[in-house]
Amino acid sequence: MGRQTREVDVVVIGAGQAGLSSAYFLRRFGFAPGTGLVVLDADARPGGAWQHRPGSLTLSKVHGIFDLPGSHFRPTEADQARTAAAVVSDYYGAYERRYDLRVRRPVQVRSVRRAGARLLVSASSADGTPGEEWAARAVVNATGTWRRPYWPYYPGAGDFAGRQLHYADYHGPAEFAGQRVVVVGGGLSAMQVLSEIADVAASTAWVTRRPPEFRDGEINPDVGREVVAKVEERVRAGLPPASVVSVTGLAYTPVVLEALRKGALDRLPMFDRIVADGVVWNDGRRVNADVIIWATGFRAVIGHLAPLRLREPGGGIRMDGTRAVAEPRLHLVGYGPSASTVGANRAGRAAAGEIRDLLAAEDESIQSERGARVG
Repeated sequence: MGRQTREVDVVVIGAGQAGLSSAYFLRRFGFAPGTGLVVLDADARPGGAWQHRPGSLTLSKVHGIFDLPGSHFRPTEADQARTAAAVVSDYYGAYERRYDLRVRRPVQVRSVRRAGARLLVSASSADGTPGEEWAARAVVNATGTWRRPYWPYYPGAGDFAGRQLHYADYHGPAEFAGQRVVVVGGGLSAMQVLSEIADVAASTAWVTRRPPEFRDGEINPDVGREVVAKVEERVRAGLPPASVVSVTGLAYTPVVLEALRKGALDRLPMFDRIVADGVVWNDGRRVNADVIIWATGFRAVIGHLAPLRLREPGGGIRMDGTRAVAEPRLHLVGYGPSASTVGANRAGRAAAGEIRDLLAAEDESIQSERGARVG
């Protein structure tokens, strides 16, 4: 059977925090599920990237879960001992039902391309065969980063005789018992790994490219606006977005405090090369290792947008707020300044509002043209 194409006002791709926020505001602005709004998600269940976090990350270790718009996250005492993945999945699932968002899953979007006055969103089934297709007047891309772990190359990586893995494949500390582990990365993922494996590993070494900056206090609205502004400078210039933690620094979360208490945060500068049994520096320093864990972050999942040819010479997509400058029918939420809880909800509202205004102006123009022809 051939691919079936449906016309719709807005397609939201992704049902993590950014996608749910966008869908919530689009519903409030009058886009009803079906012909008005379709929400697609690649995962089999609710939860966004949270559902993929390791089972060792209990809610008690998390420095708070950000509220979705129109809903307060109020975990119980019993929730503190549950995995963050399970608690957040339950919260997101209840939210989808409460606001009747009707998320379609699992749907893997393969491409978004122009088709006259619309954007054609094409998906495939789990086995890769052509699936459904939506011809949308506007698209919100909220695909996040989890499915694209960043794994930098370092000389000698292929010579290492031990195990290498990315944080995306980290499932907890038990499998590293008695091993010598090097953890690479300066973000919260590295903090979690170090805080957990310090109890069981024979030794740990923490390596980062830059000295970490630890920060006291909460990210209040004023700090949040400053963070968003700094990240936004890059995407306005068409550069790839920097990580939010590179701007905010590392807060003293329960995980960071635990790693400090266990003496796991004795930071080393980035090594120069990898050898069969560890890592070495040009000054002669050496750390023997059985495992290297790359907690080096993720990159935006935007390969399906390639047919739109939005990339700037600097490597990023030039943005004006959440709107792609080269394609005004496309909004990227959860990209750049809205790639964290700091900005995702506000970005979802902004994207929904711009789309409402854009489509209203188009409808008014069409009515005016029809009136002129009748006259």
